[in-house]
Amino acid sequence: MKISPAAAWAMFGAMVFGNFMAILDIQIVASSINEIQAGLGASQSEVAWVQTIYLIAEVIAIPLSALLSNLLSTRVYFTISALGFSLASLMCGFSWNLESMLVFRAFQGFLGGGMIPTTMAALFVLFPKEKQALPMVVVGMVSTLGPAIGPTLGGWLTTHFSWHWMFFINIMPGLLIASFVYSAQDLDKPNPELFARIDWLGLASMAIFLGGLEFVLDEGPRNDWFSDHAILYTAIACLLSAIIFFYRCLTVRQPIVDLSVFNNRNFSLSSMMTFVLGMALYGMVYIVPVFLGQVRGMNSSQIGHIMLVMGVTMFLFAPFVGSVMSKFDARKVIFAGLSIAALGVVLNANLTTQSDFDEFFWPQVLRGIGMMMGLIIMSQLAMSTLPLHKIKSASGVYNLTRNIGGAIGLAIINTLIDQRMAVHVTGLSSYLIPSRPEVVDYVAQLTAKYQAMAGDQAEQLAITMLSRQMHLQALTLTFNDILKMLAALMFATAFIVFFVKKPSNTSVDNMPVH
Repeated sequence: MKISPAAAWAMFGAMVFGNFMAILDIQIVASSINEIQAGLGASQSEVAWVQTIYLIAEVIAIPLSALLSNLLSTRVYFTISALGFSLASLMCGFSWNLESMLVFRAFQGFLGGGMIPTTMAALFVLFPKEKQALPMVVVGMVSTLGPAIGPTLGGWLTTHFSWHWMFFINIMPGLLIASFVYSAQDLDKPNPELFARIDWLGLASMAIFLGGLEFVLDEGPRNDWFSDHAILYTAIACLLSAIIFFYRCLTVRQPIVDLSVFNNRNFSLSSMMTFVLGMALYGMVYIVPVFLGQVRGMNSSQIGHIMLVMGVTMFLFAPFVGSVMSKFDARKVIFAGLSIAALGVVLNANLTTQSDFDEFFWPQVLRGIGMMMGLIIMSQLAMSTLPLHKIKSASGVYNLTRNIGGAIGLAIINTLIDQRMAVHVTGLSSYLIPSRPEVVDYVAQLTAKYQAMAGDQAEQLAITMLSRQMHLQALTLTFNDILKMLAALMFATAFIVFFVKKPSNTSVDNMPVH
């Protein structure tokens, strides 16, 4: 089906913006979760579900996108997703209690999750292979820019308006995107006959498997993993559902998710790398704000100001990546990108309790450049050797690996924070022996400092402040340990690219999408 370049870019631009909203909505809400907690009258553990339920719904929707877009057509499915996302955002803003918020966030996550892989799949239909470099850069930029600017935008909206506007801001763009995509030309035809052949057992097992996995990974670090009965029972249900899901995918005639894409070596290795990059990308977006908030005591606006450096770098560097893609061996560019990103991470692994904007600037610049080079070109490398009729399934699976990698990465990071924190507190405590002259002198200085303010309680206050400083030092050392681990993991992953076949310059098989 022939589509003019102008029409292709117009439709693709609308879909990319919908993709951007869906990705952005995770981090934009995370930046102001305390304000949402106060507004809904929820506890800290309860309000965490505002994020968890969105991620569970999203991770179920992503692999389902291929089936639903084949069933309804890409144009209709994306329109429904964008329209539904806007309406769900409206209702999230009007939520009257925690329960209503969770229901609307689930709808928002499921509908937003459908837009993410559908946009990438549409790219391969809308543009010939020789013209895919620039749109691939745009998709990659959106994937990395959303997490980078989310805290900034969320903090700004909450500070100047209210937390409700983090949801209301989606409404008008979503409605415009839905109307524009619906009025565009069809990319493929709907296939209603697929409904009669849906593997309902496979669908149910996939939902329980992926939803349960997201729940276990999200709640595990907060609730001491399997000592919590809810997490234990969910993990068992998740394991049993995974067995059923993979069995059905490998045996039924029309599986819910086409796992045959993993027979393609380039796709399998690229998915493995994007899994690790998901751990690093989401891990860094999590670690840096936590450090700046807990150790440096910054508010969301100040944190956003520092985090914005990476987003601006990616935006400015994107045109260069587009030109590089067609001139150099993609594998070498990916290796260079991951190495640069790893260097950016390791340069941040010498944090102190006084680290500020200057200490984060160049590491974030390097991470932004490296992530752009790695993630964008890796996406094309994963899809370039697949036939067109497998692109929809491959796009869903590929995006799922990044999200699952991020979820597993965050679970590991939160667990490591507890473990390494205990090690460093024990180590630092061994130096704070009351008989040591250095400790005695420092406590005496603090006591004199607080004498006028605290009177007889000055010495106790001094000891309390010393303990607090020790814990901040331990937390800083903990973050440094984790950053070194992430850097080593990213650099090791870069070598996987040399096992990838160099993609040929031939065009992708011109086969029907449905």
